[in-house]
Amino acid sequence: MSERLLTTVVGSYPQPEWLVDRERLQSRLPPRIRAHEIWRIPEPLLQEAQDDATLLAIRDMERAGIDIISDGEIRRESYSNHFVSALEGMDLDHPGVALGRSGRPNAVPRVVGPIRRLRPAEVRDVEFLRRNTNRRIKITVPGPFTITQQAQDDYYRDERALALDIAAAVNEEIRGLLAAGADVVQIDEPYLQARPDPARAYGIEVINRALEGIEGTTALHLCFGYAAMVPDRPHEYAFLTELRDCIVRQISIEAAQPQLDLSILRQFPDKTLIVGVLNLGDMEVETPEAVAGRIRSALRYIEPERLILAPDCGMKYLPRAVAFGKLRALAEGARIVRQEL
Repeated sequence: MSERLLTTVVGSYPQPEWLVDRERLQSRLPPRIRAHEIWRIPEPLLQEAQDDATLLAIRDMERAGIDIISDGEIRRESYSNHFVSALEGMDLDHPGVALGRSGRPNAVPRVVGPIRRLRPAEVRDVEFLRRNTNRRIKITVPGPFTITQQAQDDYYRDERALALDIAAAVNEEIRGLLAAGADVVQIDEPYLQARPDPARAYGIEVINRALEGIEGTTALHLCFGYAAMVPDRPHEYAFLTELRDCIVRQISIEAAQPQLDLSILRQFPDKTLIVGVLNLGDMEVETPEAVAGRIRSALRYIEPERLILAPDCGMKYLPRAVAFGKLRALAEGARIVRQEL
């Protein structure tokens, strides 16, 4: 496999309609507390059904030709609540309220005591993925800044202190995920872009705490939100170049839908950049040549060894056929440009 212009996913892949009530999922904000009602399968059979659906996601990514795949986050109700349920000090049964990035109130965990990692949240997910593919694998975990913004703090009364304790729990989880066989662990931090002022105050500090002493490959994803939830995008990030000072090795950004000015890539001479070249707000599947054009645009500002190609964001809310078609176009577009190099 060429080490130039590798392809990957941001994390999520569409869950089958037989597994989740997709209409119910899409009619609400992404859940921050448990949302058992979205699952169509009764609890005694749910884990087996989730495993089967995860295998389908793995095989789709393999068939599409993606180099670094994930488990599709098939077992998750959202990218963040899955991990939060493994934390002591978070009350998900008696939730509070916080504003989502769309400005609408959403039920969120209440912080009621010191934050500690009670148990592994995703280690079994990595072990399952590792057993079922020979490809390189990525797993995602929500980042400490974003978790802090998605909680009602009734204990610390200090965002930075809360975020640092969450970061310590994330650090423990990342160590377990790498030990279980993950090639890349990505922390998802969309709220860095949504809340740039507190992000500048303590965002880099808490991310560095989450990655402290980690030897394996780490990535950080930040975006403007799911296209299905946040249709309008600015053309530039409110918080991005600040990540030059972060110890994370790879930075994942969306660029296709917001038509991002890719000259920003020049600002990161020491990082690998994962650049979104699939517009998830458009249900038309890109042609491989359209994807290749976006890749060529990025290569004006970064060498191919430091460029990884991906969808703009997680694909959770796309129809399955559209998601698969887009991934296949991604792999084929990358192949076209590799041959040109």
